[in-house]
Amino acid sequence: MSKFLKVIAGAALLSATSAHAEMGLGREATPEEVAAWDIDIRPDGMGLPVGSGDVYTGEELWLENCSVCHGDFAEGTGRWPVLAGGFGTLEGDRPVKTVGSYWPYLSTVYDYIYRAMPFGNAQSLSHDDVYALTAYLLYSNDLVDDEFELSNENFTDVEMPNAPNFFMDDRMETEFPLFTVEACMEGCKDNVEITARAAVIDVTPDAAGGDLEGGGEAPAAAEEAPAEEAPVVEEAVVEEPAALDMALVAEGEKNFRQCKSCHQVGEGAKNRTGPVLNGIVGATAGMVDGFRYSGDMADAGAGGLVWTPEELTAFLADPKGYMSGTKMTFRGVRDEEDIAGIIEYLKSFAE
Repeated sequence: MSKFLKVIAGAALLSATSAHAEMGLGREATPEEVAAWDIDIRPDGMGLPVGSGDVYTGEELWLENCSVCHGDFAEGTGRWPVLAGGFGTLEGDRPVKTVGSYWPYLSTVYDYIYRAMPFGNAQSLSHDDVYALTAYLLYSNDLVDDEFELSNENFTDVEMPNAPNFFMDDRMETEFPLFTVEACMEGCKDNVEITARAAVIDVTPDAAGGDLEGGGEAPAAAEEAPAEEAPVVEEAVVEEPAALDMALVAEGEKNFRQCKSCHQVGEGAKNRTGPVLNGIVGATAGMVDGFRYSGDMADAGAGGLVWTPEELTAFLADPKGYMSGTKMTFRGVRDEEDIAGIIEYLKSFAE
């Protein structure tokens, strides 16, 4: 509800309670009660409470309160909403509307988290908690770096990518006239024929069902295009491993924290959302026992893809860009030095 409508509603509430008080029913709402009810945040920052929160704090709060529904990286679990990614999809057949790709105002993010989240325990978060979670969502959408701290002072400096594509509702001027004129009922076709197949399975009736209503028959379905063969990747020559850079290993261990929710390493490691990564450097892709890989990853491994440091670097920087069919939903590691550290850390767990 907009601030204007809330002011009107608040005035009506005060007026009604005044009338009831005159009749001996109830009492007027106190200013404190009205303030507790009026908690919305406007795009221009009006209503923002004093507070702040950084990405790292937000990540800890996210894992504790939000990841069970929205995933560790805001990628969504089951049928719960995806909140990160989706850039460049809004004009496609299957747009992915997330906080980063679609939402026009950061104030909506803050307002919704504070008002309605976490599910089943709404309004249990402090203002600082909400600032931190909002910062983490910005980070998950690659809109800020991992050292970013959001506060009431810099809140309005954040501009959401899709904000320019929102405009005032003009349907009364542009659409309403088109649907209020008298319908034309002349010059209609005698028969209706199916000239193309629907993209969604089972939408267009099959020809085997006989004549369709109206006399037309569905043409035979087009021959299924042959599946594309997996690209053949030449087997790389893996050199003998050099001595580990222990300083880089230590840095890599810190950066591996963003991988630990899905992957395990070391003695007793088990497959989780992602496979065990012991011995991954220099190994053939898609070959960890007991883990069910995506078809693309299995095909790449069968084609000879080896996880050399160079291939791992390209994959970790942009998993989906490297292999669109991978099951890995992680957004990628942006800093090349962080990637180098993670790979050196993984080298220390050679099988």
